[in-house]
Amino acid sequence: MKYLKILLLFFVVQVSAQQGGMWIPSLLEGMNEQEMTSLGSKLTAKDIYDVNNSSLKDAIGHFNGGCTTEIISPKGLILTNHHCGFGQIQSHSSLENDYLKDGFWAMNLNEELPNPGLYVEFIVRIEDVTDKVFVGVTDALAEKEKQSIITKNSNAIQKTVAKESWQKTKVKSFYQGNQYYLFVTERFEDIRLVGAPPTSIGKFGSDTDNWVFPRHTGDFSMFRIYADENNRPAKYSKNNKPYTPKHFLPISLDGVEEGDFTMVFGFPGRTNEYLPAVAIKHITEEYNPTNIAIREAALKVIDAKMKESDAVRIKYASKQARIANAWKKWIGENLGIQKSNAVEKRQEFEADFTKALAEKNLTEKYGNILPEFDRLYKEFAPINIKRRNFIEVFLVTNELMTMTFRAYQFEQAVLKDKKGFNKAKAAIERTLKGIHKNYDIEVDKGVFKNVMPIFNKNADASIYNNTAFTNLTSALALFDGKAKKVLKNLNNDAAYKYAKPMIAEFYNAINAEFGKKNEPIVALQKKYMKALMEALPNARYFPDANSTLRVTYGQVRGYAPRDAVYYNPVSYLDGVIEKYVPGDYEFDVPEKLRELYKTKNYGQYADKNGKVPVCFLGTNHTTGGNSGSPAIDAKGNLIGLNFDRVWEGTMSDMNYDPEICRNIMVDLRYVLFIVDKYAGATHLIDEMKLVHPKKK
Repeated sequence: MKYLKILLLFFVVQVSAQQGGMWIPSLLEGMNEQEMTSLGSKLTAKDIYDVNNSSLKDAIGHFNGGCTTEIISPKGLILTNHHCGFGQIQSHSSLENDYLKDGFWAMNLNEELPNPGLYVEFIVRIEDVTDKVFVGVTDALAEKEKQSIITKNSNAIQKTVAKESWQKTKVKSFYQGNQYYLFVTERFEDIRLVGAPPTSIGKFGSDTDNWVFPRHTGDFSMFRIYADENNRPAKYSKNNKPYTPKHFLPISLDGVEEGDFTMVFGFPGRTNEYLPAVAIKHITEEYNPTNIAIREAALKVIDAKMKESDAVRIKYASKQARIANAWKKWIGENLGIQKSNAVEKRQEFEADFTKALAEKNLTEKYGNILPEFDRLYKEFAPINIKRRNFIEVFLVTNELMTMTFRAYQFEQAVLKDKKGFNKAKAAIERTLKGIHKNYDIEVDKGVFKNVMPIFNKNADASIYNNTAFTNLTSALALFDGKAKKVLKNLNNDAAYKYAKPMIAEFYNAINAEFGKKNEPIVALQKKYMKALMEALPNARYFPDANSTLRVTYGQVRGYAPRDAVYYNPVSYLDGVIEKYVPGDYEFDVPEKLRELYKTKNYGQYADKNGKVPVCFLGTNHTTGGNSGSPAIDAKGNLIGLNFDRVWEGTMSDMNYDPEICRNIMVDLRYVLFIVDKYAGATHLIDEMKLVHPKKK
């Protein structure tokens, strides 16, 4: 079987520079390099990615597998979003030391706080291994057989690749499984908290401002990477020293203007840019609305309780942020798809695709794809919704149901392997301790009453009065004794008896049916990707995001979200003061920040008009995972910290539209202003390299 080789150099260079796309950094030479230059970049492809010499990619790290971070000093100081480091900031917080409310700043290395489990991973090199992965794969094989061979080949490649003993490898699929790349990585596991502003700065505007512009949020936090005596990755040790990086990013004090080149370099999580129209319609009209309703019901309770109690606020701050983020994102995604007529435009594109198939005599080979998508999604939609609703109730919003879900997994593990009882017991005990660290029974009971009826009409809240799971001591006691006794006690627990039939149905029916109906869609999507490239070879194709290192380039641009409204691309500290509401959990402003504004004590961080920039907009194509990504200027300097998108632009995960889609970045001058003037952490400023690239 001949597999399609996707070589970016074969694509036609368009007259106007591409807006949108998440490009593989090792493949920038040629077309992408030319486009970046046309947008104002002075960087070469090798400046960005070079295996043999230090380059920008050596300063870009994957922060705990979910966000991005960048090195900003020769002493391993790293920058990411406040919301990316939120869990670590929260874990060090208490009523006595409320770092969420008051902020945290280590004034020397000894005060920097370790974070067990936190890691930062860097890319050493990227290699195309498509041919090796597909050895032995033929069209005649069933999809499961193909995948089995691909997995076997991928594992073999990782075992034989040349690398250092401390380095790791992974093989990832691209273009819906039509191409594969090997990544050699280095993972650092001694990461210490250095600084974080209070949430009144780092999360200013909270849910109201989330996903919208103008933003006035100082969404940043600082950590430091530590390494062993040989400057290599190591577990936490008091003997470790600050990491000396291959490259760190200088920081520009010259700021941005509309039209300036911007490059966002990071680890975008997941996009689906090549979905058929029927899939987009299903997601926005059927799938998203039910999940929005569940999260909205949970947030109604959590938000109210957090306002009533500081203890609850600290416990639920991170959970509330996770729940609210996707909830509002899905709403904006639906709005963007509707506003841009994405479904209709995708249908028009599919008509062009069908016409191209006929012109190239490919109808017999690929003509069944779109009708087959229609048939498959009609069958798939109900189970997809039901499965996700279960996940939202049992694994996202309600903690009692989460505990019963994990208990069910424990029971099944024990029934399958009695000898593994102690291992399974240790796992469930860790889970229970983790949940109860930030658990409030009244909050959780209120959430249960609100969300469970959406999934199951039998919402029996009396289980909260008759279960061991709502108290850590009694929950752990459920698992005391030998296997037979533990399973008996577990099955007599009121909450477990209530939840077990629903969990069993999920595993035995819902999940099984989902897998059966999703498998042919995945296979067809792979075939569709290949067909697009054969039928329309001159179109632009970038691989969907899959949590691997990517480059996206664009410019600083404002935008018009609706009639007679235009947003300038830069917001200022003036807007923080304009939004100030004393004592409000979203819009309070610290007294010291208000004093700095009043006295105009801005230091070197004001722009030429004497104002402190806070955030700015760009046309960079970003998604989840790009949080914390550096915004880099035309000469390779750090100018911003990516943290959000505009509301309607969240649809860019399925449909990037340059007229609507904008990413939002914290201006680095605001970050430095807060570190220097607000926190007084001038020692951190001193270890950075501050530059003026626009001054000759």
